Amino acid sequence: MYTDTARCVRAVQSKDARFDGWFFTAVRTTGIYCRPSCPAVPPKVENMTFLPSAAACQQSGYRACKRCRPDTSPGSPEWNARADAVARAMRLIQDGVVDREGVPGLAAKLGYSARQVERQLNAELGAGPLALARAQRAQTARLLIETSELPMGDIAFAAGFSSIRTFNDTVREVFALAPSELRTRAEKGPKQAQVPGTISLRLPFRTPLNPDNLFGHLAATAVPGVEEWRAGAYRRTLRLPYGTGVVALTPQPDHIGCQLALTDLRDLTIAISRCRRLLDLDADPEAVDEQLSADPLLAPLVAKAPGRRVPRTVDAEEFAVRAVLGQQVSTAAARTHAARLVAAHGEQVTDPDPEGGLTHLFPSSRALAELDPEALALPRSRRSTLTTLVSALADGSLPLGIDSDWDAARVRLNALPGFGPWTTEIIAMRALGDPDAFIPGDLGIRRAAKGLGLPSTPAALTARAAHWRPWRAYAVQYLWATEDHAINVLPA
Repeated sequence: MYTDTARCVRAVQSKDARFDGWFFTAVRTTGIYCRPSCPAVPPKVENMTFLPSAAACQQSGYRACKRCRPDTSPGSPEWNARADAVARAMRLIQDGVVDREGVPGLAAKLGYSARQVERQLNAELGAGPLALARAQRAQTARLLIETSELPMGDIAFAAGFSSIRTFNDTVREVFALAPSELRTRAEKGPKQAQVPGTISLRLPFRTPLNPDNLFGHLAATAVPGVEEWRAGAYRRTLRLPYGTGVVALTPQPDHIGCQLALTDLRDLTIAISRCRRLLDLDADPEAVDEQLSADPLLAPLVAKAPGRRVPRTVDAEEFAVRAVLGQQVSTAAARTHAARLVAAHGEQVTDPDPEGGLTHLFPSSRALAELDPEALALPRSRRSTLTTLVSALADGSLPLGIDSDWDAARVRLNALPGFGPWTTEIIAMRALGDPDAFIPGDLGIRRAAKGLGLPSTPAALTARAAHWRPWRAYAVQYLWATEDHAINVLPA
């Protein structure tokens, strides 16, 4: 995108917010960089240069615009639609792997040498993994400075900086303001309601966003003790690298309200990344809906409720277990099976949840690997499927996560007993994030297809769906939405 100068210039001159996060505009005469939708008067074309990431801008010596705050743009949707090494690296960096394990740890997860990873990221993003992680730390620092009353030393530690001096220098370099000046400026603006012991922030997204099926699905399938819908928010517990947390996510017209309570503030960046992934907030709905609307039978569904997202997960292994529990049973039965598993093997949260009924973390694969199959109220074949799955997850022979290669993961999943196309594809769609995952054999999809005049047999529907690629997972959301089911309704 950023190499198409004419297209970038048109986006900047029209202040088109659809391109926020796709590229950044660096202005040679002022030394600042902006998002395409910056409300300031556009610079002269000859003074613009376009870069693919905030890190590339910072590495080239540009500082963030104080007016449009480009560091808070939605993430590039490109990483959602790809599973190559660069896209997987970006998802891992967003999840804090570089801060925790360094560049060697990132490279090891990708199966490349550190030098290869550095070269590929520089070629595509204009910055290496350290610079990309530094830009993310700066964004987290700014967020904490402006939305919390934490001392600056605690903020530096929480954002992942190795020292107060590095924190101060980075904030000054990136934002052209000292940390204390950033806080002073924020105090002059509108305040967000803060609950003691929590951090409240806004998660941006590209419009449109239809919250009905997104939050409806999460609420309808919520596992008691781990998830709930309360007071207009989806709430759940989080298992994070340094501790645990509770998040409340509230749909608003122009953002998602996010309230986080963490046992260790070093998990803030990771928690935000996982919440964005859960709600598919970095998607490009314009591109998705344009492609799907080209099919005359899907076009009315898209026009009626544009901007549907794919409800995903904060933990791929957790979702894989829940997918097995949901095989060939109703949503209510799947919740019941999952609730029993949580009660028997879930880890109780150390701090009580004063806002509601969140009491447990979903059990880890290691904890589930020790369960007695005979204690499961499941058919014998389903017990075998579940125990084989959790054993493979626990011993590392089935790696599932944001860094997974989608096709390789499908091969491993299909090799497990009891795994058919439905289970594999629903995991690929919601746990791994493949936007082209498709489940033509799903009963709801077949009913919807028949009602619309689409082919209703899996083979024929798959052939027709070739025109929907690479967004078939979003087509599934539109097809599901034709049914009268709780997953399609935003709870009251």
